[in-house]
Amino acid sequence: MNRLNRNQLIETFSSYGSPRSKWLIGGEFERAVVHSDGRPVSYDEPNGIRWILEQLADLQDWEIQKEGDFPIALLRNGASITLEPGGQVELSGAPHATLGALDAEMRSNRDALLQIAEGQDLIWTACGLTPIAAIEDIQWMPKTRYEVMRAYLPQRGALAEYMMKGTCSVQCNYDYRDEVDCARKVRLCAGLAPLTTALFANSPLYKNQPTGFKSYRAHIWSNTDPDRCGFPPAIRQQWSYEEWVDYLLQVPMMFFYRDGRYLPAHGRTFQHFMQEGIDGHFANMADWDLHQTSVFPEVRVKRTIEVRGADCVSTDMALAFCALFTGLLYCDLALDEGLDLVSEIEQWGDHASRLSEAARTGLDGTIGNRRIADWASDLGEIAERGLQNCLPDDTQKLDPLMALIEAGRCPADLLLETWHRDPSPQSILRAVAY
Repeated sequence: MNRLNRNQLIETFSSYGSPRSKWLIGGEFERAVVHSDGRPVSYDEPNGIRWILEQLADLQDWEIQKEGDFPIALLRNGASITLEPGGQVELSGAPHATLGALDAEMRSNRDALLQIAEGQDLIWTACGLTPIAAIEDIQWMPKTRYEVMRAYLPQRGALAEYMMKGTCSVQCNYDYRDEVDCARKVRLCAGLAPLTTALFANSPLYKNQPTGFKSYRAHIWSNTDPDRCGFPPAIRQQWSYEEWVDYLLQVPMMFFYRDGRYLPAHGRTFQHFMQEGIDGHFANMADWDLHQTSVFPEVRVKRTIEVRGADCVSTDMALAFCALFTGLLYCDLALDEGLDLVSEIEQWGDHASRLSEAARTGLDGTIGNRRIADWASDLGEIAERGLQNCLPDDTQKLDPLMALIEAGRCPADLLLETWHRDPSPQSILRAVAY
């Protein structure tokens, strides 16, 4: 029997690149639903999460995917709707050639969610962390994958349960030409993580009290699991397919999938799984694909480059996030300028301290001798020029972000202003309503 080996895994990455003419954009948007007083909505209550999935399937002709008797995902035309551990609903959209098409897909999904909630005690929220509900009050979703994660991750980080059940984000996926192009894009996105965190910080409240962070979600991620979160410092500067595979091979596994269930991997590495097996099972390519979904760096490379690190934000700001990195990654000149900016930023302190500063202060903090808002202004101008070059008809998608940059404010600042005026749950939920 031929077992999976390291060389095969490296070769798979070599097959993923594509020419510029075929590059697409794919968005991923997580949202949470709560009751009108901020209480979480459970899976099996009347008009709860299960009911919402069933209604979505009927309304927009999605195919229901079940685990046992439980609907846990929807599939349609290259897109999916899935459940995070605390019932957050994630749209993983189909890849699109333009931001306008991506926008239309997200707004169609948003309209469906709002239509389902109409007349019910349901409010969809768009923020990085549940602002009212306590984490312990949020029900786990009925997926065996989450049973394993629930047992494993809290051993690795004090805030792991907060990450799983309470956080929401926006992410976007991009293509790359080849290994060199991928390495440049990974370096850019990883180096910009502090600015991404600051620009889209939108989680300053928990249990309806200020947390002391503009992005408490970013702080939570830094206290989840050091093995699989952040970004490996050793390969930030010298990224390659080989280095990336070696990193993934050494990340302890949480689970693997056999006979319809997720089984615990006892913290064994994927390399161990390939070479020695786990409980009599040996790794195959499906296991490798699954393992990559359980590793959570700031930038994740699979068939595409997944840019992570932004709190969930409003519809317009979510599209601006996708527009920002489209301009940076799909224009070679903007990519060059962005990498120069990263080199300047990296002269000041270490990556962890820059991220911590951004999480605490948003755009109000400093990196080196400059305000984060000033670094962000430079970045916005680079992205705007890049977007004008690669997708000129979509440049207006960046406008909401550019307006906040000009004002020197992030979404968390607006939410905190609302809280100081009126801290009632109803006021806060209106401010973060999707």
